[in-house]
Amino acid sequence: MSVGRADCAALLISLLLAFPDTGAAVSLDMREGATDMSKRILALHHMSLTVCVVVGIVVFGAMFYSMWAHRRSRRPEPAHFHENTRLEFIWTLVPALILVGMAIPATATLIELEDNSDPDLTVLVTGSQWKWHYQYVEAGFGYYSRSATPRQQIENAAAKGEHYLLEVDRPLVLPTDKKVRILTTSQDVIHSWWVPDFAVKQDAVPGFINEAWTRVAKPGVYRGQCAELCGKDHAFMAIVVEVRPAAEFDRWLARERQRLAAASQEAVAARNKQWTIEELIPQGQQVFIEHCATCHERDGKGQQGRYPALSGSRIVNGRIEDHLNRVMNGKAGTEMQAWAPQLSDVELAAVLTYERNSWSNHTGDVIQPKVVYEAR
Repeated sequence: MSVGRADCAALLISLLLAFPDTGAAVSLDMREGATDMSKRILALHHMSLTVCVVVGIVVFGAMFYSMWAHRRSRRPEPAHFHENTRLEFIWTLVPALILVGMAIPATATLIELEDNSDPDLTVLVTGSQWKWHYQYVEAGFGYYSRSATPRQQIENAAAKGEHYLLEVDRPLVLPTDKKVRILTTSQDVIHSWWVPDFAVKQDAVPGFINEAWTRVAKPGVYRGQCAELCGKDHAFMAIVVEVRPAAEFDRWLARERQRLAAASQEAVAARNKQWTIEELIPQGQQVFIEHCATCHERDGKGQQGRYPALSGSRIVNGRIEDHLNRVMNGKAGTEMQAWAPQLSDVELAAVLTYERNSWSNHTGDVIQPKVVYEAR
């Protein structure tokens, strides 16, 4: 079936109308970013691309001109000439000068990009399957940042939100106009912390600490993702950075310290309380759904061949010490991570109690938070 010009025009118009904001949706350039470094990198890209285009036009132009001007029908007898020292010197010198001209600003930018000295703030970013932990090194506190996209949207039971898979429960908060040193590492597999607007993409490798830095002048919310395929929920490792004015950041930091002190006192009181099974089961169910059901499924049957079933499990129905050790410290060589650094004593006690008294498990055991605390 032939396609006429009218059909092609109609198809093109329909494609353009599919993008309400065509200029933003179909950009032919890289994003400028929000930092001086990202803008410098973009300027280097433009310079390099321009040089490559000009060189390509000159080289291919000379080639096509030679093919046309010296074609056989016009010049049946080829010219006879040999080496030309001056010409060879020129076509060696000119490319060398071009490369040096490109290398000088690129090298200067790269040296500054790797200069992590004299930071105003240091943040340790630790990746794990599948969330981020942010530790403010000087302040001495940290927290986990997890995907906040509702499960209904992921399962196509609800309409996708504006920031689908790019929203978290607790963003990383940074101050404006401060040099922030970012240290990256991992608890399990290789992840990659990537925020395009900062021109920061640093691998998080178990057993190693990599460095990067950024300085953001404009307050706002900036989003990124894990850029290393790290497992089944890799798509849910969103990164959200909230940049606040320096004074507002200082107030936020003070409030977080106060909140941490209050939470510590509450944790001591909760740990010393004698909990009943009726109190622990609902809380344990919530913890299980939020952190464990992705792998072990809500019905506790697991995923055959990959994640073991907890219903009827030998460990879950066995010694409390073994069950507690597995949940707190994980299992090497598997995706079962250590939950001791991530959950409170009450949360761990609740989820263990829930697992030991749900599905086909009816041990009747009630794990107290104080037992978890003593096992740490």
